[in-house]
Amino acid sequence: MVKFELKGIATVRAKGKTYHYAWRGGPRLRGLPGTPEFVASYNEAVEAHRSPDKKCFRFVVVNYKASGDYKKLADSTRYRWGKWLDQISDHFGDLRIAQFDRLDKILPIIRNWRNKWQGKPRTADYGMQVLSRVIAHAVDAGLVARNPCEGIRRLYENDRSEIIWTDADVTHIQRNCSAEISNAIDLARYTGLRLSDLLRLAWSHVGVDAIIISTGKSRHRREAMIPLYSELRDLLARIPKHSTTVLTSSRRRPWTSNGFGSSFNTAKIDAGLSDRDLNFNDLRGTAATKFYIAGFTMREIAETLAWEEESVEKIIRRYVGRGAAINARIEKMEAKRRTEPAKPPAKLSR
Repeated sequence: MVKFELKGIATVRAKGKTYHYAWRGGPRLRGLPGTPEFVASYNEAVEAHRSPDKKCFRFVVVNYKASGDYKKLADSTRYRWGKWLDQISDHFGDLRIAQFDRLDKILPIIRNWRNKWQGKPRTADYGMQVLSRVIAHAVDAGLVARNPCEGIRRLYENDRSEIIWTDADVTHIQRNCSAEISNAIDLARYTGLRLSDLLRLAWSHVGVDAIIISTGKSRHRREAMIPLYSELRDLLARIPKHSTTVLTSSRRRPWTSNGFGSSFNTAKIDAGLSDRDLNFNDLRGTAATKFYIAGFTMREIAETLAWEEESVEKIIRRYVGRGAAINARIEKMEAKRRTEPAKPPAKLSR
């Protein structure tokens, strides 16, 4: 029997098992080394890598792996994502790219794939994160109109009451992101507005003393009234006026929700925060904390952020959290102590 060596095969050992890949980061091979099945799967992988069908989703996965966005990931992230990309390619690779614009067809397929890890919700959500990033790459390339993953809820639900972007988190991501994303981050943490409202915030909403905008969450029945305090004024002063909307993309046009979501996720990845459970709307908690520490009452915060007054305490606890609330009260007590005039020492009785 003629023996020959297949070049570039990567061997990975995990949990007592051995896996073979056509190359590092490439698809997993079937069968045992030396068997016809193994050789056939290797040849299929090489051929698909050379000339993937540009109408099939496998082309998107291969294209993403070759992109600058993927190459910029940390080695550890590429290692973890590489395994998921192989699974995504195996499961979705033969689907036509056009099918991802048919929500009625593609959503059940995506959910069924995610539900393979239903017993491990964090794992399922991590796989969805990788799939969403690949589809976002297709959206950026103009191959898909929108990202269907954005309409699928996470399986892992945790109490987000203590999840707030710290100053260190914000500083870290802003070192690695564009000015346009940085402006959006600052505007969110200074105003507490939801992303959907931020993206449609127009310069006409900015008044002399406050930003006044009806909120989409209330179906525009309620208005957020954010006072123009110094930090917010300074931010608005340095944002270029390229459009009628305050926030614009690098093309100087209003953001689309898909375009912003893709760019923000890329910024998180570039900053090494992809594994952190920090969502853009968690920046609202930072704004609520700021207002709370500044001495706003529950009612004032409700009016500022256009939250329902009867449920404001519940929402504050969710976004601000018990620990942040206690720290805020300590800060108030300390501030009051510093401003109170010192009492004269008591006279000793004779």
